[in-house]
Order: sequence, then structure tokens, then C-alpha cells
Amino acid sequence: MNLQQVKQRFGIIGNAPLLNRALEVAIQVAPTDISVLVTGESGTGKEIIPQVIHHLSSRKHGEYIAVNCGAIPEGTIDSELFGHEKGAFTGASGSRQGYFEVANGGTIFLDEVAELPMQTQVRLLRVLETGEFIRVGSSKVIKTNVRVVAATNENMQKAIASGKFREDLFYRLSTVPISLPPLRQRNEDIYLIFRKFANDFAEKYRMPTIRLKEDAVQLLTEYSWPGNIRQLKNLVEQISVIETERELTASILFHYLPAEKEQLPATMHAEQGADNFTERELMYKILFDMKKDLTDLKKLVVDMLNQNGDFSLSNDQSAMVNRFYQDLHQTPNNAKILPPVSTSEHENFVEEDENDYYENHEEVEISLSLENQEKELIQKALEKHKGKRKYAASELGISERTLYRKIKEYNLTE
Repeated sequence: MNLQQVKQRFGIIGNAPLLNRALEVAIQVAPTDISVLVTGESGTGKEIIPQVIHHLSSRKHGEYIAVNCGAIPEGTIDSELFGHEKGAFTGASGSRQGYFEVANGGTIFLDEVAELPMQTQVRLLRVLETGEFIRVGSSKVIKTNVRVVAATNENMQKAIASGKFREDLFYRLSTVPISLPPLRQRNEDIYLIFRKFANDFAEKYRMPTIRLKEDAVQLLTEYSWPGNIRQLKNLVEQISVIETERELTASILFHYLPAEKEQLPATMHAEQGADNFTERELMYKILFDMKKDLTDLKKLVVDMLNQNGDFSLSNDQSAMVNRFYQDLHQTPNNAKILPPVSTSEHENFVEEDENDYYENHEEVEISLSLENQEKELIQKALEKHKGKRKYAASELGISERTLYRKIKEYNLTE
């Protein structure tokens, strides 16, 4: 069976090279009994690989059992996998076959295998090496002929280094490793998958299929999808049920996308240390910090003007103003750093020349406004990358979602 036939049979959507490579490896190893370890982020569809392997193997007429190792309590996982004898523990009123006994001649899929307790890992290693196991509470050795396909979304090297997972078991499980790519590495597939889900839910809920306009398609493909295919499916179902408008624009779709964790240059490389900041990243950090302080200062001034001419500052407000000037290192020669003013000093403060106050405020506002600089930087990045937001956002050191919002805010052309 070739690649396209496999996709049609198992309902796999997409043509991303990394996806095709994973399926090709699964097709190649299916006729053998080699153990396979499937890795990938949560929601990438790892459960489809063991199904492909089982149904393309000589074991296709045998049992196929999928076990979520993370969903079974530690105290009962051995009994579930290997069975138990009557009286083996409290509540064991009779003997019971485990999955490895039931699936003899077939395939077992161990999902979230990194969650197995250490004692169970020892038992699993014995099954993989000898094909033998012992029921809980028994001394009789039982033989089984089972193919094991495991999956995990954890970094196994870290799990081994921390003592959470046995290194020998890892190598025994991962005779052939298969890695499924996250959805953000399958940009060309995202809209295809969206359309498939949209058609499915339209049929399920008996309503017109939702469609996307061009700007919405671009937003869809540029989103990072941290929950991968599972997140995309849930979003399509939500929109299909809630949204009355069946042709969505980017602005409509935007409200259904959860906010991504925005990482400005100050936090982008925190794990690498401050020494690895590039000059451009430091510049953007300073610009964003300055703009935030300017916004706070403007709000403070507006609040004072709205308080019936009361220009007195609290200690916290005065400290903020002083910090604003000190951070910029651009204090005008005639600008006044306002000291803390108590209520009793209010009268003296009001007696100062109001014209002088407004002139100082205007000079600070004009010289320190950064909106034009930010707008110009974003426009240049878009022009440099010919309107491709993904690369422009990377150049600016901000998320694509932030860039999209800034484009709308400044009404920029792409």
C-alpha cells in the first residue's frame, strides 16, 4: 500500500514533508515485529501511527489494544497490563487476564509510556526481551507474542537523566523512532485540516459549512497552534456551533484564537542569559519599555488635569515620574523632576507658573513619543519580507499575533 492509499484509508490530511516521512517509516516497519516509539507534542495525532502499523502488518487480524499509561493509577497499572490472581490484593475476588495476555498475537499501543512507574518499567522490559511475564500474585511464567508500539510527548533524554525512565527500556522501545511534527511546522496543511473539520461538523450539526476569507486563512496559518490538531478541531467545532456568520474574516477569527504567550525581547532568551542578547533585541526592549513609561506618564498627567486643577503628586506618582526621566537619560535642561508633594504643600505647587508647566509637559511628550518609531520599524520589516508576517515578526522579535494587532492599530499596508 502506497503513501496516498494509507492517507485515504486512515483519513490523514496533509502533505508536509515531515508528516510524509513519518508515515513512510511506519509503512516500512509495519510488516516486521520491531518495537516502535512515536514521539511528538500533545495533540499531533500520535495514535494514528500504531493503527497504521497494526493494520498493515501480519497481526492485523489479532487484537489491537490502546492503553493510556497516564490514566491508570499506579497501584493498578501492573494488574491492568499483566493480570492478577485471586487474592493478590484487596478486592481481587478472582483471577484476571492482563492486556499482554489478551493481545497475544496482536499489537499493544502504550500511549504516554513515560508515565509508567519504575516497577512496571522493569516488567515491561522483561516482556520485550523474553516475551514472558508473571501475573500479580502468581509465580507462574506466561508467554506472549505481542508487538509493542509506544508513544510519548516527553523529552525522553531528560526523563532518563532525571531517573524517571530506564535507559535500557528506552532503547528497547525505540528500535525504530518515529517523530510527528507539530502543526506549526505544517503550515501548508493547516487550512486543509480546517476545511476537513468544517465539513465534518457541518454534517454533524446540519448547518452550512463555515468558510474563511483570504485574510482569515493567513491568520489561521500564522497562528502557532500550541495544542496542535486537537486544538484546531475544538476551535472549528466551537465556531461551527456559535458563529452565525458562515464566512469568517480575520477579525472574526481573531476573537476565537486564544492569546499566545507574548515574548518581548526582554524574555525571549531568558534561558540563554543576558550575554546572548543581540544589539537589535536590546534596542527593541528599550523602545518597548520607554513606550510603556510614556503611556503611564500621559495617564498620570490626564488624571491630574481631570481632578479640578489638583496637581499634587503622591510619593508613588512622584517616584514614577523620576524613574521615567532617569531611565531615558534624556532629561531636558529646563524640565523639572517633580519631588513628592504632600497635601500641605499643594498651595505652593499651584502657585508655580502654569505656562511653564504646560511647556515642559509638551516638550517631554513630543520628544519622547515612540509611536512613530515603532510604526516605522514595523513597516520596514513588512517591506523587507514582502508582507510575510511570520518573517517580519521574527525580525522584530515579537509574536505574529502581536504583529497582527499592531498592523491593525497603525493601519499599515503589507
